[in-house]
Amino acid sequence: MNITPLIVDIKRDSHEDGPGIRSVVFFKGCPLRCVFCHNPESQETWFEIAFSGKDCTFCGKCAEVCKSEAIDLALKGRIDRDKCLYCGDCIKVCESGALMRIGEGYSAEALTELLLEDEAFYRSSGGGVTFSGGECASYPDYLEGVLKGLKKKDIHIAVETAGYFDYEVFRKKILPYLDLIYYDIKFAEPKQHRKYTGRSNELILANLRQLMSDIDLIGSSARVQVRVPLIPGITTGRENLTGIAGLLKKAGVEEVSLLPYNPLGLEMLTKLGREPSTLPKAFMKPEDEKEVFRLFQDILGETY
Repeated sequence: MNITPLIVDIKRDSHEDGPGIRSVVFFKGCPLRCVFCHNPESQETWFEIAFSGKDCTFCGKCAEVCKSEAIDLALKGRIDRDKCLYCGDCIKVCESGALMRIGEGYSAEALTELLLEDEAFYRSSGGGVTFSGGECASYPDYLEGVLKGLKKKDIHIAVETAGYFDYEVFRKKILPYLDLIYYDIKFAEPKQHRKYTGRSNELILANLRQLMSDIDLIGSSARVQVRVPLIPGITTGRENLTGIAGLLKKAGVEEVSLLPYNPLGLEMLTKLGREPSTLPKAFMKPEDEKEVFRLFQDILGETY
């Protein structure tokens, strides 16, 4: 089924998420519900409205145009989301930018055309396009259409994935076009994974094993780099890191990186009217990061 996703953001002139200068496309919609999600606005598949209290000028124009009387200037979050019809009229009249639309639609052709506007920058820097999310692999037909258009121009393509997808569909429609795959592994133990993400990791690990096997079998040039997010007190324990190291060795993974904890996604929860997180609001201290890095390196030994 060819489902057109909403796009949360297109980050152009990015120097992250792959080599060179890149455009990073954030898809909306993810099968996981990680309590530590860095991009919570990308979890749901539908259009959402975010509200930034610090940018609100209390002009009242949003309340005036709201057909469902869902906006109350006395409310901390302004929006009664049980009443909201998500028509977007409030966003149109918000001159301060306090109300923001999360999710825009693009046809595959329109997105491809937009991404190719920066082709010269990709070529001069050895860059390209990275598809992220959410989970971009949740939209294989749509994504395949964009990938084909980019590969006709020989653009370097990377994806960031949580690994929760139909592998046979991924292998047929997405894998042939990829140069780089960032594959998240958060937990070794299925129960812990379900506790913090809402789903077991059994499919994710099975897909990783099959991916590593297929890359060798079909001679794909795609690099696979497993990334482990460091969430203090959740993913950083010796038992979890030891389990992950064992899984990676068995799967034949040769590249792995640790992603330091980033609390910037926590503010978005409040903007979306969701329950605030109990996670730390500060970045990890450099000495704490180094300690976890040393621990993981000791566990891995000289393999990586």
